Amino acid sequence: MKPNHKGRAQIFKNPVLERLTRTHIAYPISIFVAIATGLVYYGITHSFIGVIEALGLFVAGWLLFSLLEYAAHRFIFHMETDTPTKAKIQYTFHGNHHDFPKDKDRLAMPPIVSVFISSLLFFVFKLVFGNFVFGILAGLLFGYAMYLFVHYAVHAYAPPKNFLKTLWVHHSIHHYKDPNVAYGVSSPLWDYVLGTMPKRTR
Repeated sequence: MKPNHKGRAQIFKNPVLERLTRTHIAYPISIFVAIATGLVYYGITHSFIGVIEALGLFVAGWLLFSLLEYAAHRFIFHMETDTPTKAKIQYTFHGNHHDFPKDKDRLAMPPIVSVFISSLLFFVFKLVFGNFVFGILAGLLFGYAMYLFVHYAVHAYAPPKNFLKTLWVHHSIHHYKDPNVAYGVSSPLWDYVLGTMPKRTR
């Protein structure tokens, strides 16, 4: 299907569920930045982590998110649709975005889902990383907020006339030329590392 730059897909027949699939981008970005800031602040002020330690863990969490972003986009959002169930899941999660890439209200998870996932991640990360959770999870959630910001910007605005234009070009290739490359949105780092950078053409 050729991308449609007007309108939006209908995912659910139930009007309440359908409405819950849409959100203004400012809500989830604000939620994740606030949670990330709160985690670092709480961790430092309650002596769970030091300032330098928090910085290192934050960067590690951000890097971890960039890998998760790439993996989710490549292996979940672009999963093989060889069964009706897989096709439905893929379209609900991501296929509708490729059909209607200019639908600004479907560029992020709804806030209620965002809060639930953040809470779940805290308990999982606390179990795995202990007190380091206050730095690592903060970096991961901040990375997700930056991903949302970049993803929204590349779909809603014209590319800037500076080095950031690379992000617009990279994501446009994924949408309009080859959906099997350029999976990184907030950064092309893992496309370089894992061999999914678009081939240069003359």
